[in-house]
Amino acid sequence: MSLIKLVLLACLAMTAFAANSLLCRMALVETDIDPASFTFWRLTSGALMLTLLVVMRNQKPLQEGNMASAIALFVYAAGFSFAYISMTTGAGALLLFGAVQVTMISWGLFKGERMSALQWGGFLLALVGLVLLLLPNAAVPQLSSALMMLAAGIAWGIYSLRGKGAKLPIEATAGNFIRATPLALVLLVIFWPGGEFHAEGMAYAIASGAIASALGYALWYSILAHIPAVKAATLQLSVPVLAVFAGWLFLDETVTLRIILSSLAVLGGVAMVIWVKKIAA
Repeated sequence: MSLIKLVLLACLAMTAFAANSLLCRMALVETDIDPASFTFWRLTSGALMLTLLVVMRNQKPLQEGNMASAIALFVYAAGFSFAYISMTTGAGALLLFGAVQVTMISWGLFKGERMSALQWGGFLLALVGLVLLLLPNAAVPQLSSALMMLAAGIAWGIYSLRGKGAKLPIEATAGNFIRATPLALVLLVIFWPGGEFHAEGMAYAIASGAIASALGYALWYSILAHIPAVKAATLQLSVPVLAVFAGWLFLDETVTLRIILSSLAVLGGVAMVIWVKKIAA
């Protein structure tokens, strides 16, 4: 794969990841769809698209994945949707991304990995950035929403850790989406919105599930083999930045000083952990 093609595909994948935040926020702000319905249609459409991709690869949709990972995927998707009721696009993406990275780094520490003093400084800086964003302000008016997004990030971190090293990542993702869909159906029944049909909101959810999630993940997995792990992790630092810009461009969301400082702390702290580890290696 040529360098130019690799860069373009990586940029497209990061754009797809940021689009999930934008599409969810747009659906909840500009349409009458509820978070439970968004979660259901996102997971269902993602499962269908991934099943199609797996079948095209002459594989069986449920041959990979497991229920534990599916539960983590469901918790992420549900927490993600409910959190975005009262949270800006960029703030949500930053909390999600920060929680994912802190979860994965913390697991590494628990398993015996060691960090240098500079890495610890970066880790603590990232935590300070998350705490700063959680303090009451216009970008995160409800602590409950922030906590739900943190829970979604932790769940996604667990999901990522469980799927690390999967021999057939696309097939595993398909299996997990399929297994998570019935859980989303139960959530939909519990929060049934009275039988109203919201076509525009459903379209946003399907775009998030079938395109930004399913195709985005498939694209990302296809280029991971050509990118070192450290660079792959660093690339994902761009997702919250893209989400902040997208929220400002499409939803006229205000980029506050609080968000800028939190972003610098979280992304800078995580970058310190990643790059210092690379230098030490």
